[in-house]
Amino acid sequence: MRITVLGAGAWGTTFGRVMADAGNEVTMWAKEPNIVADIQDNHRNSFRLPSVDTLPDTMTATGDRESAVENAQIIVIAIAAQFARVALQEFQACIPRQAIVVSLMKGIERTTGKRMDMVVREALQLPEERFAAVSGPNLSKEVADRKPTATVIASASLEAARTVAQACTTNYFKAYTSQDVVGLELCGSLKNVVALAVGMCRGAGYGENTVAMVQTSGLAEMSAIGRAQGAIAATFSGLAGVGDMVATCGSPLSRNYAFGYNLGKGLSVEEATKLSNGVAEGVPTTDAMLALAKKLNVETPLASAMSHVLNDGISCADMLAELLGATQM
Repeated sequence: MRITVLGAGAWGTTFGRVMADAGNEVTMWAKEPNIVADIQDNHRNSFRLPSVDTLPDTMTATGDRESAVENAQIIVIAIAAQFARVALQEFQACIPRQAIVVSLMKGIERTTGKRMDMVVREALQLPEERFAAVSGPNLSKEVADRKPTATVIASASLEAARTVAQACTTNYFKAYTSQDVVGLELCGSLKNVVALAVGMCRGAGYGENTVAMVQTSGLAEMSAIGRAQGAIAATFSGLAGVGDMVATCGSPLSRNYAFGYNLGKGLSVEEATKLSNGVAEGVPTTDAMLALAKKLNVETPLASAMSHVLNDGISCADMLAELLGATQM
């Protein structure tokens, strides 16, 4: 198939290579001329994915919006979540009418509290049957190393989900399908808050019992919000839920875990941001999760405690004390 990936960061480039490995023709769009030139001339993305020496010959790149999406059958979005709406509006007029649009983004838009599926569909004026989302235990570095893993493709249209799944299934990357877009989106977004908390506990020196408690509490909060929004319970116990949370909460390759780890070491949010060259997505998602929970009348003690960490600078010990004082866990 003819596939375009909008955004040539680490995960976008990695997913593009997965789709090229699956036998597709892949065009990467990037706004950075040096990245476009590197992919085109050197078959590399040494700026965002230096661990991969050579990209497939079937991967090309352009900085031109119209030529990037022209004749594309699948368009993959790998843009920073908080900038997605503005960036996508530039593509609205040139998206092919039959193309399936696939989101790799995980987050909640901080200005509106909307999930990424809602943001994408609004920005591109896209019907739900042409939208799909991808989420699972997919740390980009490990996928780039072609280490075996699986993911979930969710769409209101099972046919669209199957089309995307076929286009990204290889001998090391297996895609399953679902129609629970809401559940998958919430899992991919909210687990980042849990990863911040787990990373913070690790950085502060706490052990397995504490981490297990925090993860269990976080999963309960994610599931409760999902149920309140009509998501399928099984999504939270599957690859997109528990699977992704285990990977994100258990590896320094996770930006959210690493950000939380630095907070646990005693760094401020500003210092952790500088060290990680940007804010981890779980940071803006924390308050967005709290606002959503309040709207749905769902208790989220872990998210509340992490909000106090991020906004008030409380320590990991105080965060855990607040969590343990919660009436429900």
